[in-house]
Order: sequence, then C-alpha cells, then structure tokens
Amino acid sequence: MERTSSCRRKTMARQHKAEVMIAGEQLRLRLHDGKLIKERRYHLRTYPNCFVAQELIDWLVSHKEAPDRPTAICLMQHLMDHDIVHHVCDKRPVFKDAKLLYRFRKDDGTFPFNTEVKIFMRGQRLYEHLIAGKDSILQLREEHGVAYQRSFPGCQLIDWLLQNGEAESRRQGLELCRALQEHGIIQHVSKKHNFFDSGLLYQFCINFRRRRRLSELIDESERDNKEGVTVQTHEDSHPESPFILRKNPPQEGNSGFQSVGSSKNVKQVASGRRGSLNSLQLHSAAFTPLVQLSSSSPPVRCNPKSVLTRSFTCEELLAPGAPFIKKVLTVMGDALGWGFVVRGMAPCYVQAVDPGSPAAAAGVKVRQFVCQVNGQCVLYLDYRTVSRLVMTGPRIVVLEVMEPLERPRLH
Repeated sequence: MERTSSCRRKTMARQHKAEVMIAGEQLRLRLHDGKLIKERRYHLRTYPNCFVAQELIDWLVSHKEAPDRPTAICLMQHLMDHDIVHHVCDKRPVFKDAKLLYRFRKDDGTFPFNTEVKIFMRGQRLYEHLIAGKDSILQLREEHGVAYQRSFPGCQLIDWLLQNGEAESRRQGLELCRALQEHGIIQHVSKKHNFFDSGLLYQFCINFRRRRRLSELIDESERDNKEGVTVQTHEDSHPESPFILRKNPPQEGNSGFQSVGSSKNVKQVASGRRGSLNSLQLHSAAFTPLVQLSSSSPPVRCNPKSVLTRSFTCEELLAPGAPFIKKVLTVMGDALGWGFVVRGMAPCYVQAVDPGSPAAAAGVKVRQFVCQVNGQCVLYLDYRTVSRLVMTGPRIVVLEVMEPLERPRLH
C-alpha cells in the first residue's frame, strides 16, 4: 500500500513538472511575441534573448497572469526552481523585482534534458502524431460499462508504434509505454492497472494543448501537497471539454484526464530538439505540436529574427551562375528527432541547428535553402508544409539543400 502511494505521489510530481514546462514554454513564446525577450546590453556586454525582471513583473500584472507583484515574483521563482528560467550570469538563485537580466534556459541551450524531460517530449510527440492521424486509435470506447473518450487498447498502441517505426519490437514498445505511464503521460482509464500489451484501455493524462495560467502552477502544487490529488481547472471540467469523462451510470473512482481534441487551429512550426531548439512547441494561444524538426514538432521561436542577410526568391536560387551549391544530406533522426529549425514562406531555409543533433552531424547548416525532402521538390512550399513532410515521413530524411558559396577572403 505504501509503495502504491509512493508511486502515485511520484507520478503526480512528474505531471506537475510537465505542467510547469508547458506553462513556462507558453510564457516564453508570448514574451518573444511581445518583444520582451530580446538582445540587451549591460556593463559593456551583450546578452541575447533575455528579459528585464522588473519589466516582466509589469507585464504579468498588466496581462492578469498575476493579481499583484508579490504573486508574480512567486510565480517566476517557481519557474526558476524548475530550471525554466535563470539569471543570465547564474549569480542569483532568487528572482527579484529589479532591473536584472534573466533568460529562459530554452533560449540559451542550458535546459537540463534529463531522462524525465526526454520521456515527456517523446510522449508529447507521440500524442501529436496520434491526434493528427486520419484513423486515429484514440476513440470513444467502453470498459466495464464505462465510456472513455480518446482511449486506446494497449495492444493497439504497440501495433501503432511498430507500424510507425517508433519501436523495433513489441518488447521495446511495451517498455516505452510503461515508461510513459511511470512518468504520468498515459494511464489506465480507471487507474487500476499497469500497462499491458492487451485489450485494457488507456488514455493520455495531460491536456497538452490547453492554455495554462501561471497561477495554476502554485495552486496545483499547494493542493497536491495538501490533498494528494490531481486538480482539474475550470476549463478541463467544462461539460464540453474533451477531458471530461463520460460515464454510463455515474461511478466513483473513475476520474481522469482524457486526451484533448483539436478544438482550436494550432499553428504548426518547425522546431529543433534539444537545448534552445527543442522545446515544447507552443504558440502564444495554444500548445503547438512538437516537430523537432524532430519526429514531431514545428518553427520554434527561440530566435524569431531571420538569420538570412537578405531574402532570396526561388528564381534567384535557380538562376544560372547563382552563387549557391547543391548538396544532398541524409539525416538519421534519433529518439528526440532531427534537431533543426526551418523558416520561410518559399523558399524555406534552415533557421537554426542544434550543435549536438543528427542534423548537425549530417552537415545541415544555418542559411541553407531546402530544395527537396525525400525526393519531393519543396522549393515553392512554405515552412509549415515542409515541416509536415518531415514529421510524417520516415525517420531517415534525405534533404537536398542549396548553400551559399563561400567567397575567398582577401588578405
């Protein structure tokens, strides 16, 4: 009994960590949109992608993310305690309402991508693939007379993992699913069973796409500590919410989150995977699917400004004698994805590359223009379409790119 209670507390703590990560990422992208995060100078040094603490507190209060300045400080300290933000020089472990510079760890590549975070991101990526599929296995199903929205039999999820190259064997698929359950990503619909390769029904526990309010983070943390239960927000408990459990007679003990449906148009962007590139992909109003240009996630906005020195048209790239050279690169994605960001409305180009990613190892570089993806011409397509092609294609991606010729240096 004690072991079960301990496991549940650990799972709840991991779910809370996931909520903090999502809320932090949503805030980060909203701040990028609002130009609060930008390059700043202090004491003759330049700090990219940072914000002034005092300005952020003003913003949180004015945007009603916090009722007052002390609460706003408490919220940002909560993000600091979870390694979401930090002082630019790591000299201050406490968040202060002053003219001090802080930065999101996603924006400088210092976010700790430990096993727990990687499993969370893998779960999100799988969820986005499943929710987007035409014949999704996430459906309304019954178990013991109780109906559960967006549920799936364990054996069907493992079948899907094998069919989509996410697992090489049923045993590997089973291990992945049990890791997802252990980390609070999926659960048995009535929380009575561990994950089995069987007809038992399971669901995703987290509403990845719901817009988080920062104040929820502290409320949930305090209530979890006092009550030992997961707290649903008003939005999650609304009768029309896809997270509501439909029961045929009402029964106790069968509560829990259902996977969220795509009730909003969610922007897809191309994202990278780790460090400043990988990230939970979000738009300012909703959680965006995870393309790293990873096996799942779309353009992450850790650096919204274009890296191009000037824009080019497709005609300029294809003109005889144009100062570009074509290359064919093969990127073998790993468990986290490919690790590069594409931007542009046609032609699209590489905005950023994670230094430790498969893309970097394959020779993908910033400012390369993407001509083909797996043999298909994409020169006249925008980044959303190119991202989708990479997301829905095989794990091994063959890119044809055009990169600027290096001009010889004059000595």
